[in-house]
Amino acid sequence: MNRVAHYTVREITQILQKNPSRVIIEECLQDSRLGVRRMAERHYMHLEAQGLERERLEKLLEKERELWQQGFLLIAGLDEAGRGPLAGPVVAAACVLPAQFELSGLNDSKMLRPSEREALYARIQEQALDYAVASASVEEIDALNILQATKLAMVRSVRALKQVPQFLLIDALELSVDIPQLGIVGGDRLSASIAAASILAKVSRDRFMLEMHEKYPEYDFARHKGYPTPDHLQVLQRLGPCPIHRRSFAPVEHAFQRLAES
Repeated sequence: MNRVAHYTVREITQILQKNPSRVIIEECLQDSRLGVRRMAERHYMHLEAQGLERERLEKLLEKERELWQQGFLLIAGLDEAGRGPLAGPVVAAACVLPAQFELSGLNDSKMLRPSEREALYARIQEQALDYAVASASVEEIDALNILQATKLAMVRSVRALKQVPQFLLIDALELSVDIPQLGIVGGDRLSASIAAASILAKVSRDRFMLEMHEKYPEYDFARHKGYPTPDHLQVLQRLGPCPIHRRSFAPVEHAFQRLAES
């Protein structure tokens, strides 16, 4: 018996707006009224999308679940933002996620729009068991090189956590810390903890570069965040570097040399 056949379209609309069961949606799909079937189709597609998203997030937790089963309960994912830019610090984040969370859309920060990253940034902060963000300065990047500065920022983020994690999942790197760890190439697309850390690091760094845009507006940091876009390179050649440019990076070094020769 199709129960929804006895309801008006308005009543069915109200039912579908209240997170109905799959049975109700399937009954609406069989209804004789075209408008009811179309509403049900939209809800059915939404339900299917939710299911696929749950499956995707479950897959992102595979490595964490393996470690939880081995007795590692506090697992910190680590990632960085800002290895490639010509200006600004490199920022790292460490994030410890609970076994149950509601972070639909969680993904590698590079796969998300800025508005999506901002929304997830707030939700990660609300739901994480622990998290910390740290950085290495332009001066440290120039003194150490970008790889070592990145590792330094990551170690700082681990040390800034409220509790010492029992295991580290790191995007592609290995750190000199006395904590069991695993570097995963492309980890921000394979681990929920690393993906969450990538968002924390990316949003934090982008916000800093927006502040630097206010201080050095002629470089347009708000748009390119210090990355070597054609426009950024042109401004760098025309004006020369500003105090937050990385002198050890070739385009910046060339700009300094050009200024010195002029």
